[in-house]
Amino acid sequence: MAQRKLRHYPNPDFRHRMPVPVPAVEEVEQQLWALLSPSLLAPRLLERRDPHNPQRVIRLRARLLTLPVLVAIIVSVVWRRLGAIAEVCRVLAREGLLWVQPLQVSEQAIAKRLDTLPAAVMGELFAEVCTRLQAQPLPTWPGLEDWARVRAHFPQIALLDGSTLEALRKKTHALQGIEGTVLAGRMMVMVEAFSQRPCWQLYTAEAAANDKRFAAEILAAVPRGGLVVFDLGFFSFLWFDDFTAQQKCFVTRMRHKTAYRTLTVLSQGPDYRDELVKLGQYRSNPCRHPLRMVSVRWAGQWYRYLTNVLDPQVLTARQVCELYRRRWRIEDAFLLTKRVLDLAYLWTASPNGIQLQIYATLMFYAVLLNLCQQVAQALHEPLERISVEMVFRAFSHFSRAVQRGESDNLLEFLVAHAALLGLVKRWRARHRARQQQEQIVWSTA
Repeated sequence: MAQRKLRHYPNPDFRHRMPVPVPAVEEVEQQLWALLSPSLLAPRLLERRDPHNPQRVIRLRARLLTLPVLVAIIVSVVWRRLGAIAEVCRVLAREGLLWVQPLQVSEQAIAKRLDTLPAAVMGELFAEVCTRLQAQPLPTWPGLEDWARVRAHFPQIALLDGSTLEALRKKTHALQGIEGTVLAGRMMVMVEAFSQRPCWQLYTAEAAANDKRFAAEILAAVPRGGLVVFDLGFFSFLWFDDFTAQQKCFVTRMRHKTAYRTLTVLSQGPDYRDELVKLGQYRSNPCRHPLRMVSVRWAGQWYRYLTNVLDPQVLTARQVCELYRRRWRIEDAFLLTKRVLDLAYLWTASPNGIQLQIYATLMFYAVLLNLCQQVAQALHEPLERISVEMVFRAFSHFSRAVQRGESDNLLEFLVAHAALLGLVKRWRARHRARQQQEQIVWSTA
């Protein structure tokens, strides 16, 4: 008798647990209402392409689940942490979501409507939300005034990087036939350097795509006179020349063993050197425009940074180094959106659904950052020291305080209980050591 193949059941203790829905916070929903008001959604028509004839546009009928209702559902799934469509139906039926009044609808209806909602519609909405956010004045916090002159010179200072999305769960037959891990793709994100709010996003289903493939799209997203900070993944002589030719600026790191020729030494000290260089000394196609290289020695090791901002009066050598160090804030953005806002746990395996989740996550992340900026201003702390995760976790504590009649203002509650809630990150020994090292390096500048 043939032996029966035993089916393997994973240990339930290690499964991803379904999150408990976050209570509704009126002030957060008011900010979402201001950014995603139904007046912004009303003029849009839901449409999709005929899969058999891409030239033919299919306009969807006006139904119960209109575009404003779908956007409210998608954004609420992120910020309220509604872990399943069944939970969405329950919350929608009992209390409503954002601007949508209580509504009885089936799980199948929501699932089918989300499948037919084009990601391009959410992409256009995300772009308009970014425009609205950039038009809002930034609150002030310690350290921001030091960059006032630089921020006034550049219309936009942004950080750029790409991140590979997590593995898909193989629920469909197509994915089950693929051996090994199937990644969900790769996203490119641009965030503002000081407010850390997202301002541009691009997605590709190819997880192994090289970042340089999106050079044209990235360059088009940068305004004339803007400045972008990126890492070595975008290192390219052609791209550097394109930035300079289009009057756009960048800051990046110098690739190891890249040949260059010094044109002029602008300034130097025992632990730093600022000079104009010509890259690609032994290349058949060298960099056509001169660049500026800032070298600084940290803990006995030299680090080199490149920029096409040649005037030290516009951007000092110290500011070049500090801007590149600020680039790591985008890594914090990836960590928070994936681990705190559950972008690591994808709703679906379809590229369209993945893009919907990315757009909704980034839009709520922008609202969350707005609140963190207000907290930083009220506490007189730099924005980098405000824990975005703990601010998000504080929503449940505030909801209980509202129920007990102890508070009705979210910002005042966060400021009053900042120490208890852990909103301000600890100042550790490594931070003090880095500050002392900076004072030593730039004392002779």
